[in-house]
Amino acid sequence: MNSVSLKIHKAAWPFVGVFILITLIFFSFSKFLGVLGLILTLWCLYFFRDPDRVVPTREGLVLSPADGHVQAIELASMPKELGLKGEFLRISIFLNIFDVHVNRVPISGILLKSVYHAGQFLNASLDKASDLNERHSYLLKVELEHPKITTKIAFVQIAGLIARRILSTIEEGDRLIAGERFGMIRFGSRMDVYLPLHIAPLVCVGQYVLGGETPLADLTSEEPARKGLLK
Repeated sequence: MNSVSLKIHKAAWPFVGVFILITLIFFSFSKFLGVLGLILTLWCLYFFRDPDRVVPTREGLVLSPADGHVQAIELASMPKELGLKGEFLRISIFLNIFDVHVNRVPISGILLKSVYHAGQFLNASLDKASDLNERHSYLLKVELEHPKITTKIAFVQIAGLIARRILSTIEEGDRLIAGERFGMIRFGSRMDVYLPLHIAPLVCVGQYVLGGETPLADLTSEEPARKGLLK
């Protein structure tokens, strides 16, 4: 599915204002520096782009909460602040500085927990980043009608080596809709999604996914996990 329009996230404007000011100052010294400042300003606008997405509406689909490459699919424990013990299927998505950084809700449900955890700023591609880095964790209660299924999934915004600020616009008790925007992570980051163990992923490691568009899993399906080769 393709993006159908392009917008700029409101979090961009303070940064754009600073870059414009720097560009004007640079131009007062030299044309070369001014052009460099202009390029940085345009890159800032590009980084904060917020394209509309064609969101699949079929019940039970767990959508990617972010753009990026699937870095890992593995068994792991949820962040301890969410209070659920045991192992879950974790799908990790790595975002580089050129990916869209606006985050989207993976599936409709009621937000049970929203917990911010201060931490380090290790490279988000490292496995230990899930445990040690600054993060914002969310626990979602999902209720499906056909078939009748009630379960919980989690998704986590993780700051990276360059990212220093996690933005979130949702609160505990909110009824969330799949594909709606709920925040962003600035300048390189990672998103983890935690699913029940019996759920098979619909993506493979190395696959590029789009936030709000690409299904990561289907809670209603008994299809086996997909496999793929990078060619």
